Amino acid sequence: MEHHLYDSFPTLMDLLPGPHRKIVENMRQFQNFIRAQFMKQKKELDVTDQRNLIDAFLAKQQEGKPESTEYFHNENLLVLVGNLFAAGMETTSTTLRWGLLMMIKYPEIQKKVHNEIERVIGSAQPQMDHRKQMPYTDAVIHEIQRFGDILPHNLPHAPTKDITFRGYFIPKGTFIFPLIHSILRDKAYFEKPDEFYPEHFLDSKGNFKKNEAFVPFSIGKRSCAGETLAKMELFLFFTTLLQNFTFQPIPGAKLDLTPALGVTNAPKPFEICATSRR
Repeated sequence: MEHHLYDSFPTLMDLLPGPHRKIVENMRQFQNFIRAQFMKQKKELDVTDQRNLIDAFLAKQQEGKPESTEYFHNENLLVLVGNLFAAGMETTSTTLRWGLLMMIKYPEIQKKVHNEIERVIGSAQPQMDHRKQMPYTDAVIHEIQRFGDILPHNLPHAPTKDITFRGYFIPKGTFIFPLIHSILRDKAYFEKPDEFYPEHFLDSKGNFKKNEAFVPFSIGKRSCAGETLAKMELFLFFTTLLQNFTFQPIPGAKLDLTPALGVTNAPKPFEICATSRR
């Protein structure tokens, strides 16, 4: 896919025509939008009445401390706000879209989730404490993340010094793309890697079981900083949606599980019918 090639060979792809140019232009417009927003807030800034993250960041710039110029500069603010959209919102919403698609594709799985929600939560507001009592729903959410494979090639990482790994010499600063896809679809760890199968995360007694190959947030010191928040969002949003609605496909609709082209693996557009369970 074009965006994967661009990530791997940016200099070469800059010389070639193709859809990847649209991605670059969209990113440029996105960054210009963010920059215009925080420049506007900078003119209106009142350090005694900080309205949001951008105000707090801009207030740090004005403290006059060494870190004010070293860390709290405009380019870091641009990347920070951009990450909140791309990493903090887009990935979670895409995972939830996969979840809804899986629920209408497999109504028998949706029914089991409904039953567990009724038994554990009832009509109360879903809380994170409920997750420990809901192994099947937890397994379904994990399988949505595994099957959806949102970021198959992860994000680029780079060594801080020259290293040799398994006989390969990797110079300092070399971009490396860990292929999460190959792990999430590994037959050695998942019984049915190409199918949506919540039992990948359940033991023979129906209890939730961890799987060391489940690494959608990557692993190590440079794993996703928002992993804990993302897990909370996915559980609360998913259970709230399933608590209140039964999801069905539009009559006659063909459900395509092939991901759409993009920076992330998102489901192709689909129509859905939500029926209130109240």
